[in-house]
Amino acid sequence: MSLGQLRGVIFDMDGVLVDSHAVHRKAWRTFFQTLDRDVSESEMDFILDGRKRRDILRHFLGDCPEPELEEFGRRKDCIFRQMRLDVIPIPGAVRMVRDLHGESVALALATSASRSRACATLADLDLLSCFQEVVTGEDVVLGKPDAAIYRLARSRLAIEPEHLLAVEDAISGIRAAVGAGLHCLGIASHESAENLTAAGAARVVGDFEALRYDDLECILPGRDPGLISQLSARG
Repeated sequence: MSLGQLRGVIFDMDGVLVDSHAVHRKAWRTFFQTLDRDVSESEMDFILDGRKRRDILRHFLGDCPEPELEEFGRRKDCIFRQMRLDVIPIPGAVRMVRDLHGESVALALATSASRSRACATLADLDLLSCFQEVVTGEDVVLGKPDAAIYRLARSRLAIEPEHLLAVEDAISGIRAAVGAGLHCLGIASHESAENLTAAGAARVVGDFEALRYDDLECILPGRDPGLISQLSARG
């Protein structure tokens, strides 16, 4: 196997496959209102950084007992489900996943979301059958930026890191992917390209509209730097 040959891609979900951050912000705000909690707009930015639901709840509500965290999480997810129709795909994401699947590239999801929401989202996009592995926040003790979720996805795919690419939109997610030894493509759906690059993204684009299979492969180590420069210019 030559260096730089793409064999697998590990996708984050929110902000990478679906443009869901505005809906999440609205759902969390509605949930906090049911608890008579006033959370500022700047504080709400914490929820967009790829963190586990439990970590978000503890950040805002303190060290709640586990049963209470589970109940609060169910209530927030119920609110989100009522707003699901407002969640739309990131431009080009569905086509990119199908193209990679058609090229026999192994695909995994590594999301801080619950397994039920992750699988429901992939099913809504008609992409569930494209993913060989779905790894969620329920599968790891520590959430992003800890590298555990990407290490687990990498292990389940059983592909060497030099042949794997991660795709992330959040600073904590990029740090997690890089911490697992992966090259990472950043999607600047809500975070600036500068911040994603500073976090460790090898390249950053706005969405998948102008990307092809070869563009993803050229991000891997050992590829022609000129090809990578062309990708950056198009992104």
